[in-house]
Amino acid sequence: MDSIISAIGFCLDWEVKRLLLFTVVFILTADYIKNRRPVNFPPGPVGFPIVGNIFTLDHNRAHECLTQLAGKYGHVYSLRMGQKWLVVLNGFEVLKEALVNQGDSLTDRPVLALQEDIAHGLGVIFSSGNIWKQQRRFALSTLRYFGFGKKSLEPIILDEFTHCAKYFSSYNGKPFNPHFIINNVVSNIICSMVFGHRFDYSDENFMKLIKWFDKSLRIQASIWAQLFNSFPLLMRCLPGPHQTVQHIWRDAKDFIREELKEHKQNWDPSDPRDYIDCYLNEIQMTKGQADSTFDEENLIMCVLDLFVAGSETTSTTLRWALLYMVKYPEIQAKVQAEIDRVIGQSRRMSMEDRAKLPYTDAVIHEVQRMGNIAPLSLPHVTNMDIQLGGYTVPKGVIVIPNLTSVLFDKNEWETPFTFNPGHFLNEEGKFVKQAAFLPFSAGKRVCLGENLAKMELFLFFTSFMQHFTFSMPAGRKPVMDYHLGVTLAPRQYEICATTR
Repeated sequence: MDSIISAIGFCLDWEVKRLLLFTVVFILTADYIKNRRPVNFPPGPVGFPIVGNIFTLDHNRAHECLTQLAGKYGHVYSLRMGQKWLVVLNGFEVLKEALVNQGDSLTDRPVLALQEDIAHGLGVIFSSGNIWKQQRRFALSTLRYFGFGKKSLEPIILDEFTHCAKYFSSYNGKPFNPHFIINNVVSNIICSMVFGHRFDYSDENFMKLIKWFDKSLRIQASIWAQLFNSFPLLMRCLPGPHQTVQHIWRDAKDFIREELKEHKQNWDPSDPRDYIDCYLNEIQMTKGQADSTFDEENLIMCVLDLFVAGSETTSTTLRWALLYMVKYPEIQAKVQAEIDRVIGQSRRMSMEDRAKLPYTDAVIHEVQRMGNIAPLSLPHVTNMDIQLGGYTVPKGVIVIPNLTSVLFDKNEWETPFTFNPGHFLNEEGKFVKQAAFLPFSAGKRVCLGENLAKMELFLFFTSFMQHFTFSMPAGRKPVMDYHLGVTLAPRQYEICATTR
């Protein structure tokens, strides 16, 4: 009897093993057939079954890895992240061909599970189609109305600098971390247009919001985000940093809802005070229109998009700027000498002064190039089959514009890996534009806040140089290492600001 039971057990055990073996072989075969590179698809590294290249990239330095792969596979190559194909574009000519010459084919954003859970296809940054067109058009026209990129915004920026200068001066030349105060300073400019007011540097709720975004943007470019986007059904059930991102954005939306609630209490449609008031007017005017994309949920997401886009990149650039000035004190001294000669130390800056400060302008541009704030831009997706670099990229494929490959291209820059303001100066010392300078990307999806960012960078940086000399604390050297998130940010550092 025991021998019979043993034989049955053996047979069942063997059947289970055969079933498991069959299942594994079936899954691997199905994965191979489903994810074979299409005909004339860009080449690229071989990935693992199921997960593709997720674990073959160093996500802490993804932009460097992707640039190195271009040396092996060419300016247009492909990767597989889970079940999704990506095509990575490298070099100025390829990016120009894709984003400008064939820009209509790349105006949409891909549907990424993590971003979809956060935004649900709304907003102005990750939306596509009619939603994106309506929201971008409205945002640009409304923000221009409130001074976006105009001279009327200069006093707001310079008044904000006055608040910041008092804060810096309060340390009396002692070391402090400028990270979150600079974030707050820059954020207050877009806040004045969106919310109609600024936030004090001691506002705990606002500072908490800024820190949330800083944390979230790091996670959203990590391997956790890649895993979530590749296997959303599984990852939604598992704990991890991807769950933290969801909580952060929910709390951020609640913060916006409170602002919206306060606006409604004092809202006068005939006298809009800011972007939120104008948006509430637009909701009323387009109510009942079949193609309207204006509602309160979209308002909340658009406000978040404008807040992040209008503060994170510029504040990060300014943090890099201060770090480069303490690393190269001779360049800082040269900038200050030019400002002293042209402006002096008492008169306020103006955008009209920019043309008179070519060296300072060149330094700002070189900070943007070396800082490489948005190293991989934001992803696009093809809305039709296109030809790039001699390859066919089918409809529905995610496209990554590798801005790093352009900003550090040895064919475009004399000393690509050295901080050199001369990249933007001619032999007579006059400022010159460079075609390969693409920190804001290019084409129809070019950064919405480019004009605002240029104004803020010039006015804030020149005002800092006019009023302070920056240095490292005694005995310390500047560390130029970075944290990679959606933006490329310097690691935390302390600095000394001495009043001039």
